[in-house]
Amino acid sequence: MSEQSLVHSQDKRPTRWHIAVFLAPAVLVYTAVMILPLFGTLQLSLFRNVDNSQVFAGFDNFRTLFGDPRWSASFWNALGNNTWFFVIHMLVQNPIGVVLAALLSSPKLRFSAFYRTAIFIPTLLSFVIVGFAWKLILSPLWGVAPNLLDLAGLRSLFVPWLGKEEYALTALSLISVWQFVGIPMMLIYAAMLSIPDEVIEAAECDGITGMSQFWKIKLPLILPSIGIISILTFVGNFNAFDLIYSAQGALAGPNYATDILGTFLYRTFFGFQLQIGDKNMGATIASMMFFIILAGVCLYLFLIQTRLRRYQF
Repeated sequence: MSEQSLVHSQDKRPTRWHIAVFLAPAVLVYTAVMILPLFGTLQLSLFRNVDNSQVFAGFDNFRTLFGDPRWSASFWNALGNNTWFFVIHMLVQNPIGVVLAALLSSPKLRFSAFYRTAIFIPTLLSFVIVGFAWKLILSPLWGVAPNLLDLAGLRSLFVPWLGKEEYALTALSLISVWQFVGIPMMLIYAAMLSIPDEVIEAAECDGITGMSQFWKIKLPLILPSIGIISILTFVGNFNAFDLIYSAQGALAGPNYATDILGTFLYRTFFGFQLQIGDKNMGATIASMMFFIILAGVCLYLFLIQTRLRRYQF
């Protein structure tokens, strides 16, 4: 056999059709559930209903959302509340998750499996159950919170947190933190377990133990995992809806103090009470939610993740 024919036979590799066969179901489901509705929403935001017919309006719906006081005030209020909702999760939930993971990863801690399970259980509960249960707990009329504070001699500290504009959103954010703190805890816990024993042993040989070992050795190595948790928190919080709706209703009271983009979208798209649903403006709000999330994800992928790669082992 000549050298040319040998090279030609080596370049002629079999086609791996099984890869396409295995990927096809996932691609089809993802396209039907995610891609097509996304493009449908973007398309719907470019039209307007005139005399029961869809008329192309370009970016007029976006100009209305930002320029019309009837829409812009509600949009900026919802966006500001959503941002505060996210900030509380970033500053409270994720640091608590890191601390809990550090404590539970200690080999000296007894019953660590029980503690992990107990902390993670609220994550499995329904939003409806959590929202309704905490609404009952914090109720000034039949809730148990006033009585518990009274037993501790702190009854004067109780206020109807879900009924006051200045406290309602923060209270719901902390309820959400209580429910989902188990997710960052478990992810960070898994990241800590994946740190090679040789690294920890080398640190101990150098006299680095306790909290110093966590800050100097473990924390830099789990920074990529913390980055992933941060972007998941961002995406999840700007898609939030269930807890606010189950606890405060579609109007996100009191006086829209807990209104976020999800509840604003719900009222706009489907209508509520005397408000008639507008699917075009609802699609415009949904498109803005998509663009906000896309911008945050791109910022993380191209500016933050590239800097965190150097900490991977």
